[in-house]
Amino acid sequence: MSTAAINRLSRRCFHCLSSSSRGSRRSFSTGAASAQQPMTSCEDNTWVTTLDNGLRVVSEDLGTMSSCVGLWIDAGSRYETQRNNGVAHFLEHMIFKGTSNRTQLQLELQVENMGAALNAYTSREQTVYYAKCFSKDLETLVDLLADILTNSTLDRSNINRERGVILREMQEVESNLQEVVFDHVHEAAFANSPLGFTILGPDHNINSINRPMLLDYIHTHYVAPRIVLAGAGGFPHHELVRMAEKYLGKLPRESHLSWQLTPYKFTGCDFKAVNENLDLAHVVLAVEGCGWANPDIIPLMVANMILGTWDRSQSLFSSTSNPLARACLRDQLCYSYQCFNTCYLDTGLWGVHFVGDAANLNKMISATAGEFLRLCHSATAEQVERAKRALKTNMMLQLDGTTQICEEIGRQMLCYGRRIPMGEMRERIDAVTVHHVKKVLSAYIVDQPPVLVGVGPVADMMSFNDLLNELK
Repeated sequence: MSTAAINRLSRRCFHCLSSSSRGSRRSFSTGAASAQQPMTSCEDNTWVTTLDNGLRVVSEDLGTMSSCVGLWIDAGSRYETQRNNGVAHFLEHMIFKGTSNRTQLQLELQVENMGAALNAYTSREQTVYYAKCFSKDLETLVDLLADILTNSTLDRSNINRERGVILREMQEVESNLQEVVFDHVHEAAFANSPLGFTILGPDHNINSINRPMLLDYIHTHYVAPRIVLAGAGGFPHHELVRMAEKYLGKLPRESHLSWQLTPYKFTGCDFKAVNENLDLAHVVLAVEGCGWANPDIIPLMVANMILGTWDRSQSLFSSTSNPLARACLRDQLCYSYQCFNTCYLDTGLWGVHFVGDAANLNKMISATAGEFLRLCHSATAEQVERAKRALKTNMMLQLDGTTQICEEIGRQMLCYGRRIPMGEMRERIDAVTVHHVKKVLSAYIVDQPPVLVGVGPVADMMSFNDLLNELK
């Protein structure tokens, strides 16, 4: 079967400007529905209905010939333990291997014959199964998504076969140094908590995960109130609600298995994965960020845009308004850098990832730390206004198509409890001033412990204490 029809994407870390998952969660009318009639509301063309079992159905009718529909589930590697770390990602692999109603071949042919594309990915806090199809085929795709969610056979022979696939995937991940360095960042910053786990899990877990463990994870976390059926395209909302009631209305409301989200503790530290055989090093300098619902997220996004990104191969002129980029170009500090803002339920990571050679690592770290402090104390109104315009443009460009809109609907429903209208988001960005940016950045950077992680030829990378001195 063509890889365009069914595809898996394991998202280990989100580098987001418009939001990647969780302070306390804001609550927006997501309570239990009436036993007589599902609750329905509409805000800025986004319709939301909560079924009797707690499952939320959310859609936007865009009048297009194609549609995207998917299941966004409030479950990922953060909801695992040391014993079963990797089970969420393993389940993502197994979910397409056949159900009690469809064999794997029947499932694949059905998707392919419609010209549809079925995708899945696992992150630290979410698991997603979604499909792109002609709007006329929407019900068939909802039926199929419900079938793989509720009736997967999880055949033992397929489980054993899939171990090798995942172990090979782990080898591919290990060759992607950006993936590796961010896994190390999470492991260092959130040590001894599930936020520090990798999404794929350790190889000994992959070799021991079995059918009962997969079923336990499903029965514990795949309950209706933690699932959003999101759709965007050419269909009326009431039709998607009808399909949800028909195919997903019997999902359980509660789990009979107990579980508890393990609290995290952010730890400032440094970590070196030294490999002198590599030509270039990947380095991350980060501080603890905020959760999705924290109001500080908007000033941090604006600061993120001020720092921006830079790549030596694409920046040939010294007229950039970005001081850090100018320093990188003038002094050849690195080959590229990107600012990131990764959000979770109750915490986050905010910082810079750069790629450079061993000779200039510490100069680049010093320049980055210096730019952090400059923004805390000397950011200008001109920089902030420019960053706000860039942020609003970036957000609009990320909503170009039904898949992107569906993705935002599902993610925001899990993170905020509602779809935030673009007009509201623009107003929140417009309200940010240079005073807000300096105040928020100072709270997260000044006298706060950073994390410094390097992979590659990083034996001489500065220590944690040296970095603390740079940030004073």
